Amino acid sequence: MTTSLLLVRGLYKRYGGLVVTNNVDLDVASGEVHALIGPNGAGKTTLLGQLTGNLPNDAGKIYFDGCDITGLPTHSRARLGLGRSFQITSIFHELTVLENVMFAVQVQSGHSFRFWRPVEDSQKLVTPAMALLDRVGLADHASLTAANLSHGQHRQLEIAIALACKPKLLLLDEPMAGMGIEDSARLTKMLQAMKGSVAMLLVEHDMTAVMALADRISVLVYGQRVVTGTPAEIRAHPEVRKAYLGDGGLSS
Repeated sequence: MTTSLLLVRGLYKRYGGLVVTNNVDLDVASGEVHALIGPNGAGKTTLLGQLTGNLPNDAGKIYFDGCDITGLPTHSRARLGLGRSFQITSIFHELTVLENVMFAVQVQSGHSFRFWRPVEDSQKLVTPAMALLDRVGLADHASLTAANLSHGQHRQLEIAIALACKPKLLLLDEPMAGMGIEDSARLTKMLQAMKGSVAMLLVEHDMTAVMALADRISVLVYGQRVVTGTPAEIRAHPEVRKAYLGDGGLSS
């Protein structure tokens, strides 16, 4: 792999006597899709919270794009290009799809929040917002009120909003959760089209999506990283079969 964009060394998080992340080492290369899988309670979402700065670390170091970000607050990490979708992104359901992304573009540019009327006529916001909607497959829904989108389309809009902040690494926490087969396939195809343009760290239980998207997969069990490898290596790994996938292994 190329030089690491994200480098995690010896990360710990405890709640009293419960160790949630246990000496985790992880790296994500520029442009890579790296999936993080494991049973419920393995510490995956906690690890994402530590990466974004929403949760303090008890030990360990986090390096992003060559900088030590271990002690930085969430907003400083976001400015460096570390973005997280779905849990911190807000959709204004009463506004149109286009307006939601326009506001995200304006916030990214550092403008004041006093923009409710002029934003409607600002081509400087419309053009990049429409480009983002086209990128996530929602350009045809730009004038639709966000409340009228399907669950899967909400996820697409959330990604467009996250991309407006121009992240170098996008943290995706179970983007397929609650989706049917068709919506999941549509979102997987959209994320595949983004591969190489932005690195992604994907926490996901939908193994069909994981195997279709990931360049590498890390398996977390009881807060510890068990193994990292390609999808083919993870399918065949005996410790992964025993700890996570079961004796029957992982189907494609």
